[in-house]
Amino acid sequence: MKRCTLLILIVLLAVAGCSTPNQETDHNTSASADSQSKETMKTELTHVAVDRESKIPPGAVKMVSATDDNPPLSYASDFMDPVPLPYPINTAGGEDSAFILPDGQTLYFFFTPDVSIPVEQQVLDQTTGIYISHRLNNAWTDPERVWLQDPGKLALDGCQIVMDSEMWFCSAREGYTGLNWFRAQFNDKIGQWENRTLVEFPEQWQVGELHIFADTLYFHSARPGGQGGLDIWMMELADDGSWLEPVNVMSVNSDRDEGWPALSPDGNELWISKDYALWRSLNVNGQWTEPEKVISPLAGEATIDQDGNVYFTHHFYKGDKMIEADIYVAYRKIDS
Repeated sequence: MKRCTLLILIVLLAVAGCSTPNQETDHNTSASADSQSKETMKTELTHVAVDRESKIPPGAVKMVSATDDNPPLSYASDFMDPVPLPYPINTAGGEDSAFILPDGQTLYFFFTPDVSIPVEQQVLDQTTGIYISHRLNNAWTDPERVWLQDPGKLALDGCQIVMDSEMWFCSAREGYTGLNWFRAQFNDKIGQWENRTLVEFPEQWQVGELHIFADTLYFHSARPGGQGGLDIWMMELADDGSWLEPVNVMSVNSDRDEGWPALSPDGNELWISKDYALWRSLNVNGQWTEPEKVISPLAGEATIDQDGNVYFTHHFYKGDKMIEADIYVAYRKIDS
């Protein structure tokens, strides 16, 4: 019970990092976690089917565009107005933090059945976490839970990004202090993620949600030296496999919060969340331009496929109360 209580306190501090800025991420580990970080963990994870909809409260009301007080709209001429992804992706629960693979056929997202439940209860429900769905014959398959923790251990995983057979994800879990980044490899033979390893950044870097493109890592952080609030930072991979000192991406930052960076598959667009909207910066001659607002309101956490379509999280509010969250997509207009 001691471990359970400790994890609950950790998660409370993390506040489910996939949906709230983690400005003071603690990457220190306990002695046991430190030993784990020096060798990959090869525990095979057991697939457990999860009926996520059965955990949604009976009285939950599915929000739709017609009942949305603040529908997201496109402010750019090259995008159509956003639309919600259809069932079975979106439900009356909370779908959040999407990550689309470049081909647009595989979607990862974070799900919790009841957005009003405190996070310390979410970690115990065996339902909240990362899910995957595939698009087959132009329809999305029933999402399946992605298991990344050892059997019998508590963990709250989210903010996932996937590159080929590697996943990076953040997690608050037993044996570790604070919210940490991990990597895992997908084993095609057994259809599971394995060889989970801790990603250790210097604590002073305060690495928040991130995106990796080629040998460059972009992340948001309120670390000292920024322009105010959350800023977008970048760091490059050295020849020895270590990350070089972070550099502030000054052209996209302001004295407000800029967070949740995402790059297009071709590397020519950098999307950020700011002022409850999605903003886009373009790579012109190797420099990022001043961002322009593209989708608003209540739009955040972009992810882009190879056709330039932008998937994101939209939160539904009634007054100041959040009702639920869905995954939306803004389709890029096809040139005539």
